[in-house]
Amino acid sequence: MKPMRRSLTYCALSALCLLPVLAQTDSNAGKSQEKPAAQRDGQHDFDPLIGSWKYHLKRRLHPLTGSNTWVDLEGTGVCYKIWDGRAQLDTIVVDGPSGHIEGLTLRLYDPESHQWRLYWANSKNGIVDPPQVGEFKGGHGEFLAQDRINGRVILIRYDWTNTNTNTPHFEQSFSDDAGKTWEVNWITDQTRVSDESAKPH
Repeated sequence: MKPMRRSLTYCALSALCLLPVLAQTDSNAGKSQEKPAAQRDGQHDFDPLIGSWKYHLKRRLHPLTGSNTWVDLEGTGVCYKIWDGRAQLDTIVVDGPSGHIEGLTLRLYDPESHQWRLYWANSKNGIVDPPQVGEFKGGHGEFLAQDRINGRVILIRYDWTNTNTNTPHFEQSFSDDAGKTWEVNWITDQTRVSDESAKPH
């Protein structure tokens, strides 16, 4: 009978020793079933830009050359909502000492990645540039792309701020050192106006 008692005692002790392990396993199982934090739905991030605008544009004439020559241009633009805000067409027409610019940006929202792709084109060459890809965080929109300018591979960054106001601010910057330093070359400040007073010319 003694061996049986030893066996029962051993089994009981073993079970007690396993309880913390089993408890920890259950706890880990519960954690593994927890859902990851939901990603932010940004499909209406650009909604505040819908409508008509006056534009003031500052443009660096010779980016990435060491030049600090800037020109000012004035004009108008209209932003149209497509697909209930999941896409937009934004137009701009400006004039200044450096000439005439007619451009448009097509914005498309990807509901899987929760990011935007921004495609710029201008009437001078009729070419759609590679998309700027990014998203808004804390009211700041940052979008990046790689492109070639004058035979050089560079990074391009779009920065959007104040989009929820009547004076949105946009900056474009170039980097030729893989993002270590950036040079701003395009700055636009918009002012909301009525549709009647801001028709593209």
